[in-house]
Amino acid sequence: MAVTRNDLEGVSRRAVLVGGAASGFLFAFHLPARAVNEPVQPPDRTDGRFAPNAFIRIDRSGTTTLIMPQVEMGQGVYTSISMVLAEELDADFAQVAVAHAPPNDKLYANPIFGIQVTGNSNSVRAFWKPLRTAGATARAMLVQAAAQQWQVDPAGCSTANGRVIHAAGGRSLAYGDLADAASRLPPPKDVALKDPEKFVLIGQPLKRIDTPDKVNGKAVYGIDAMLPGMKFATLGACPVFGGKVGAVDDRAALKIPGVRQVIVLDDLVAVVGDHMWAARKGLDALVVTWDEGANAHLSSNDIWEDLRAASRKDGVVARSAGDVAKGLAEGDRFEASYELPFLAHATMEPLNCTVHLTPDSCEIWTGSQVIARAQSAAAKAAGLPVEKVTANNHLLGGGFGRRLEPDMVVAAVRIAKHVDGPVKVVWTREEDIQHDIYRPVYRDTIAASLSNGRIVGWKYRIAGSSVIARWLPPAFQKGIDIDAVDSAVDIPYDIPNFSAEYVRAEPPAVPTGFWRGVGPNNNVFAIESFIDELARKAGKDPVVFRRDMLDKNPRMLAALNLAAERSNWGQPLPARIGRGVCVQPSFASFIATVVEAEVDEQGEVYLHRVTSAVDTGIAVNPDTIRAQLEGGLIFGLTAALYGEITIENGRVKQSNFNDYRMLRIDQAPKIDIHLIKSGEPPGGIGETGATAGPPALRNAIYAATRVALRRLPIDRSLIAVGNRS
Repeated sequence: MAVTRNDLEGVSRRAVLVGGAASGFLFAFHLPARAVNEPVQPPDRTDGRFAPNAFIRIDRSGTTTLIMPQVEMGQGVYTSISMVLAEELDADFAQVAVAHAPPNDKLYANPIFGIQVTGNSNSVRAFWKPLRTAGATARAMLVQAAAQQWQVDPAGCSTANGRVIHAAGGRSLAYGDLADAASRLPPPKDVALKDPEKFVLIGQPLKRIDTPDKVNGKAVYGIDAMLPGMKFATLGACPVFGGKVGAVDDRAALKIPGVRQVIVLDDLVAVVGDHMWAARKGLDALVVTWDEGANAHLSSNDIWEDLRAASRKDGVVARSAGDVAKGLAEGDRFEASYELPFLAHATMEPLNCTVHLTPDSCEIWTGSQVIARAQSAAAKAAGLPVEKVTANNHLLGGGFGRRLEPDMVVAAVRIAKHVDGPVKVVWTREEDIQHDIYRPVYRDTIAASLSNGRIVGWKYRIAGSSVIARWLPPAFQKGIDIDAVDSAVDIPYDIPNFSAEYVRAEPPAVPTGFWRGVGPNNNVFAIESFIDELARKAGKDPVVFRRDMLDKNPRMLAALNLAAERSNWGQPLPARIGRGVCVQPSFASFIATVVEAEVDEQGEVYLHRVTSAVDTGIAVNPDTIRAQLEGGLIFGLTAALYGEITIENGRVKQSNFNDYRMLRIDQAPKIDIHLIKSGEPPGGIGETGATAGPPALRNAIYAATRVALRRLPIDRSLIAVGNRS
């Protein structure tokens, strides 16, 4: 269930939530309890409940509330995680509710990152074992409580649909009836997990539990937060990276009905009004002179020249095997370079944060992929201890890595310092796109040698920004960004002489961050594009060429074979229509994708069909996996066709969807997703489609036109009739 805006008004959260949970069973497992959108204080142990670190809550009515360590931003993780927990708990899924987790890095740390974060396509794969153990442990305690009441051996009891059953005695008890008794038992140290062959929920295409409230309007996103007496604000920052406010003439703005005040900070101006329209009109009416600073002459050309120079330098070796120099000296040697541009996130829910700041407290309402980090950032901006900051997390209207950053929270708190009462700060689309934290530009250079139709030497160099060095410094070791080299060091092909190295090259002034995958976006595009070119150099079909080097990677090979079969690979096509293939082992999933596309005489590209075969391990919810792949493919294909942020005179030139285009619904291809049954632990799926689409499309264009594009977005002038490279 979700809290509506009316539910947030005039209600004591602590009274309602603690009171409502006064009689129940709370299973302690790392994560404290919390109701949807609202914090709850951990209960003490004196009332017979587990405390303070509850992960599963079962009340006397039989409702099972699962405290979500990961955030829901459209990827369906609330449903998938609920399925994992409910499976091992044997809960009645119809009585399962979910609750946002409150901020706490120590209690809610993602096992892969060590901090509370949702990203890297790892929600299910990171929490697969811990969540199953949590559910199984709680189930064992409920069985023990029932066995004691019946005075029978627990081994003679079973569980199903939120009940403990003693078949021999013809008896059963609901979990709600056992909550108090179970709360008085010590948790077992070791529990047996279910045999996957006995899964009831996992593997079923269950409907998403967040869909009904999104349809009926009850879902609460960060932008939906409403507080009594709240004002609205929007802002404008210096259009030049690193610039400051010079002078502000606010006379016209203050005459607009509904405008209450104009706030001038060192690097931004904000207009506060009775409603968003007044704030927006007031912002438009401001006359601002900017101190543009040292970056006023920065251009995309400058950045690319610097990056290309850096890419010619030796990097830090991330992985090597065999003798690369010897391998490159064998057979025929080929070289190529590939480039990917800056990209913005352009999430459908604009950036926003609501703040109520008092002299001794701060409360924020937002949607964040890093809510504990957002809480800490708010505390620093407010000048308060972190324990004085309450951070309310909500559903996210798109994240894609943008909400891995707390900058919008910091700006909102800075503005709130000058506002009497709560204020909701909302970014315009123009401010969002022109002040994003962008996917980095990357340039990859590859040298490879062919002998007897196989690659015998491979030297790969990545040059670009290190997001990890800024975002998670402990993970940046010995000059290697583990994200920048992702999918490059674990290339799926059997190549005897191999080297991958990384050159850190930061673009001046431009902030860079994660974007639905960063390293895999870049590396899979470069590698799979070059593999296609090598296949043609070797005189081989691109699928056959890949297949010959995947004999030691059976999961990848199976995906490739299935994608080729289901896409009708090898069947003849009309002129200027081609099929392109891409394989990748990214995010612990094995996915092969074939794109069929047409290129007209003017160089315009039409997407006909996309076929993907994926082995993502145990498919918790097949329907969610398909949906994520479909969305990711559209996301990545959009970027390949149109996505590029360019800079001129220190400014981002793009401002809205008119010049930062999205793929339209009538342009979307037919997408066929085929899941390969697997008993392996789940892999990641949220970013794989975004990574798979661009190289497969590029290779389809290569097949249709024989033009080997080496840069995105697609340059239509190069593939129009009369142009060849």
